[in-house]
Amino acid sequence: MKSLNLKSKLLILCITGVFITGCQSGSGEIIEDSTTIDSVDQSQLDGFDVSIDSVDSALTALENSTNGSAIALDDQSMSESVQAMVDNPSSAISSRVIYFQFDSAKVSEDSLSILEAHGNFIASNGNVSVRLEGHSDERGSREYNIALADRRAQSVRRILLFEGASSNQLETVSYGEEQPTVSSHTEDSWSLNRRVELVYQVN
Repeated sequence: MKSLNLKSKLLILCITGVFITGCQSGSGEIIEDSTTIDSVDQSQLDGFDVSIDSVDSALTALENSTNGSAIALDDQSMSESVQAMVDNPSSAISSRVIYFQFDSAKVSEDSLSILEAHGNFIASNGNVSVRLEGHSDERGSREYNIALADRRAQSVRRILLFEGASSNQLETVSYGEEQPTVSSHTEDSWSLNRRVELVYQVN
């Protein structure tokens, strides 16, 4: 019988279920199953509509499944999962605004547990980055408030770094008094404007 090429042999193996098993003996002999690939009769293939082209297609699909596209899909699934945690209102990181006392950049005791949760989450998810947006109320000069809001953002950043976040995951920006949450001129309004907002991005 004319010798078959490699793909034909693979096809025959898949269809007939004939396998070659062998082991190396101490004398160097190889023990084979009595049925060899070349002894398979053509009649055993009758009724199977399988072509070499279909084997090529299957092999191509298998090769493609092991390239970067499969990794990208895994990364996408992971990103979606992380995004779902970020957006979950009942998660430990659902509170993403840290408030400050007047003319202060000191993080309050109440806010430390919030930042601990954020720091742990950021440290555990390398594809997460956070922009720390510092704000102040309207009292004081524009330049002073820009500097104060920056100090607030830096205070939050230091705590997140202490909790395990990486420096390349954190960015700070200061808006000073330019983006108030509440625009009325009362102490209640000012207390809501003295803040740092944690803005997440899942890469």
